[in-house]
Amino acid sequence: MAKKKSISDQNIISFYMDYVLEHGAQPKSVYIFTKNNDFDESKFYEHFASFEAIEKHVFKVFFDNTLKVLLASEDYQSFDARNKLLSFYFTFFENLTANRSYVLFALKQHKNSMKGMAALSELRKSFTTYIDSLDIETLDIKEERIDKLQQRAIQESAWIQLLLTMKFWMDDTSASFEKTDIFIEKSVNTSFDVLNIAPLKSVIDLGKFLFKEKMQTK
Repeated sequence: MAKKKSISDQNIISFYMDYVLEHGAQPKSVYIFTKNNDFDESKFYEHFASFEAIEKHVFKVFFDNTLKVLLASEDYQSFDARNKLLSFYFTFFENLTANRSYVLFALKQHKNSMKGMAALSELRKSFTTYIDSLDIETLDIKEERIDKLQQRAIQESAWIQLLLTMKFWMDDTSASFEKTDIFIEKSVNTSFDVLNIAPLKSVIDLGKFLFKEKMQTK
């Protein structure tokens, strides 16, 4: 059989996902993997350095596909940060559900090691950049160091929330994963309620007013 001359990232990802789902393990070597799929080993390395690199990229592809769908929606463009994040979650987990067998394999095989987190490293970078793009409101302290700490705290809490939701979805046995949908709505809304700084701003403004009034009466 003639070897394939043109190989894309998506081709290699599809071959890899099919292999691990059929065999329950990674291929023994890149040589065997490429031979079985009729393309030169050198073509593999033009796209990925290892199977672990493929695993990292798969989760970024899930993210990229999610964002592509969202950005194509006029409704999404008009949403506030809360509803944009809710839309992201529902669309992202639709992508995960469409590939559930692979996701369970990829994450459960490393569930007791740091490799599981390594597989999500590219997803984490993309997701935290996305969280930054939402411009979630924080307190305007006018102190650069504190502003950076606030933004970092939002990034970290959002990432932990995504991981917890993925864990919930992996364990969810409800029809159509309806419990995960409920979990998403409640957890995202709760996180934004906690971040709601309007009441705190009012307290600070009142404090400034009272301080100013007190100073003027002296």
